[in-house]
Amino acid sequence: MKQIIFAVEDDAAIQELYTYSLENDFDCHCFDDGNSFFDALSRGIQEPSVIPDLILLDIMLPGDDGFAILSRLKTNKLTSHIPVIMVSAKGEEISKVRGLDMGADDYMAKPFGIMELVARIKANLRKNNKSNKTAAEVKNIIYKDIVIDFSKHCITANGRQIQTTLKEYNLLCLLCENAEKVQERETIFGAIWGNSFIGETRTLDIHVKELRRKLSEAESNVIIQTVRGVGYMLK
Repeated sequence: MKQIIFAVEDDAAIQELYTYSLENDFDCHCFDDGNSFFDALSRGIQEPSVIPDLILLDIMLPGDDGFAILSRLKTNKLTSHIPVIMVSAKGEEISKVRGLDMGADDYMAKPFGIMELVARIKANLRKNNKSNKTAAEVKNIIYKDIVIDFSKHCITANGRQIQTTLKEYNLLCLLCENAEKVQERETIFGAIWGNSFIGETRTLDIHVKELRRKLSEAESNVIIQTVRGVGYMLK
């Protein structure tokens, strides 16, 4: 059985492009706006055989925009696990940062190549399957006073729960899993943001700065050390 792709896109030409370019590998369903998309998603939740394995989500849409739709998806436990690739003509870094920080798994700017789109879809599906397997097998990670509980999606530092964005959570998981080992910037980008984001260095620096602030406020004895010219390491 083919994996199911839901695409929220109001441009008929791009809908047709999705339908014909993805039909060999996937079962693709296109929707003009958030209302029709969520109607179909609700039916899919009731009938799991038609729930999407991945969502392609445009930003500029009639009614709710892509950010509003993404927020609804990622705050609902029934849909938060579904990988989302944001697709938009907006190529500015701020749009990428906002979407990825809200939980999007990848970001593509129009115009894009069909071969790249298919490759991105397959890569995110593989990554999602691996993440689900890991979450099911590992209950928590402990490093010094940091405890990451996968079953509750919760982080405590020095006994205090700290609130993080999804990307901050994943970043701290990566650093804790590889504590006291240098993680190169490219490795971090590939694991947390996807390879398309490599090179936009401010994004990683901003997230590290926020994690440092939150760990400091919790009076944690764990530090995120900068290894100049290489990456970061948890000590």
